[in-house]
Amino acid sequence: MNLFYNKEKVGDVAFLQIVPQEGPFNYEIRGDIVQITTDDEVVGYNIFNASSIVNIDGNGHVKLTDEVVNKLNQAINKAGFAHELDADLSPKFVVGYVKTKDKHPDADKLSVLSVDIGKDTLQIVCGAPNVEAGQKVVIAKVGAVMPSGMVIKDAALRGVASSGMVCSMKELNLPNAPQEKGIMVLSDEYEIGQPFFE
Repeated sequence: MNLFYNKEKVGDVAFLQIVPQEGPFNYEIRGDIVQITTDDEVVGYNIFNASSIVNIDGNGHVKLTDEVVNKLNQAINKAGFAHELDADLSPKFVVGYVKTKDKHPDADKLSVLSVDIGKDTLQIVCGAPNVEAGQKVVIAKVGAVMPSGMVIKDAALRGVASSGMVCSMKELNLPNAPQEKGIMVLSDEYEIGQPFFE
């Protein structure tokens, strides 16, 4: 779940993305709340006059907290929608350990990785030339919003499932990021599963 807000450029409207989804969409308006659905699920909300509902600190992608989610839930329920927000507030950028690296069965420049992120092991398809088993790396989990605005989703690359992304310094918009292609390899002092940005 992701919350986007930019009062200066867009106005006092919060955009709540529950599930990254492509249309067509259906819209139901009740007061200041617009519920956005596909044929079978609620995928988001547009919340007008958002500052009267919740104090949003920041512009662009806004970090969700329990307090923000609770206030949004109250506003959605007060408008008469039955949907209940269930937010995963765990960090979306974490340290991962590449356990295995195998050649992609259908692409010469892709590798299929098994990455330990502490509480889970993810299969990630990666095209970085410098990725190797035994490295600690930065993982953008499903639901992460990259600095470019891209939302990380479960995907299949050339027929192989991929859940997350191994990140480069450039993709993370870190200062002095090298221009050549390649993931960011972390030192051993980082702990598997720890949040990268916090």
